[in-house]
Amino acid sequence: MAKESMKAREVKRKRLADKYAEKRAAIKKAGDYNLLQTLPRNSSPVRGRNRCKLTGRPRGYMRQFGISRVTFREMVLFGKIPGLTKSSW
Repeated sequence: MAKESMKAREVKRKRLADKYAEKRAAIKKAGDYNLLQTLPRNSSPVRGRNRCKLTGRPRGYMRQFGISRVTFREMVLFGKIPGLTKSSW
């Protein structure tokens, strides 16, 4: 499980990216890249990292569900994701 500070940092990055999205788009359209550098670094959406919503794990992230592969497997085994079952043959 990820540290709470890492999860909070990602939330902060997401908030900043949303806050500056319009401003960044306008500056890019104008082509003024020097002005773009004056904005906070974390306002860039590229700096965000996909993390599991439940555990905060950064690797093995499944976009469709928003959780990591480990959490996904546990939830499927316990039947917490409707329509999915572990295959067996």
